[in-house]
Amino acid sequence: MLPRKSGRLVGNRIECAMFFRASASLVVACLVIPLSFAATEHAANTVLLEELTWTELRDQIHSGKTTILVPIGGTEQNGPHMVLGKHNVRVKLLSEAIARGLGNALVAPVVAYVPEGSMNPPSGHMRFPGTITLPDAAFAQLLDSAARSFKAHGFKDIVFLGDHSGYQSTEKAVADKLDREWAMTPVRVHAIVEYYRLSENDYAQVLKRRGYSEQEIGTHAGLADTSLALAVDPRLVRMESMQAAPEAAAGVHGDPRRSSAALGQVGVDLIVARTIDAINAATARH
Repeated sequence: MLPRKSGRLVGNRIECAMFFRASASLVVACLVIPLSFAATEHAANTVLLEELTWTELRDQIHSGKTTILVPIGGTEQNGPHMVLGKHNVRVKLLSEAIARGLGNALVAPVVAYVPEGSMNPPSGHMRFPGTITLPDAAFAQLLDSAARSFKAHGFKDIVFLGDHSGYQSTEKAVADKLDREWAMTPVRVHAIVEYYRLSENDYAQVLKRRGYSEQEIGTHAGLADTSLALAVDPRLVRMESMQAAPEAAAGVHGDPRRSSAALGQVGVDLIVARTIDAINAATARH
């Protein structure tokens, strides 16, 4: 018999040993290892709703995970140096960290289509290719339907976390409407506007105390925005495209050239810790 060769297909958990006989025939002996243990371990560790089966989700709700975070992003231009999905990536990862900090929460799929301006004539971010917009009424109905779905499945606290300024008032309006309708039930909807204020205001103040100017920090795709993106996932940023002085015509308000992941991590830590506090305060009131 010739020397044995062994192979392993990890994705399907199939381990095979191949024996080559002198007669040139091939014998393959395979051992199939059940996936159940690995899958169960993953279900216990993830906080992302879309990574659970319906029975795993049911069991987690029954065990006390009755808070659902609804991350709301947006698909829009972010200057020539940041990708269109910046908000979606950022709000998902921050929501995951917030859910782990809360201990009793799961994270819904990201709402990636949001109001971004009019189509005809194009306004706001719609003036740039790749931005996707939604009418305010359609966005409100989307949030309303999602919240009703979560209520039907046993969640008690439904939390909107919006990463974009343009729809904060709509989040609150939907939450207030549903709270009035569900006043005689144990279910509440919370628009945690502090989440956005932390990234827009509190984080900017921290950067100012570190010597960065208001013009440099900016309001969109500037130093603050870009640093947060670098801390969350450096693949969101094209470093080579932010060397030239920024111009509003390019969709940038601020100067991203001194952005860094280290500066961004300061903002990430601030947003996660204080949003956890805000959610705990909101859910404790009822």
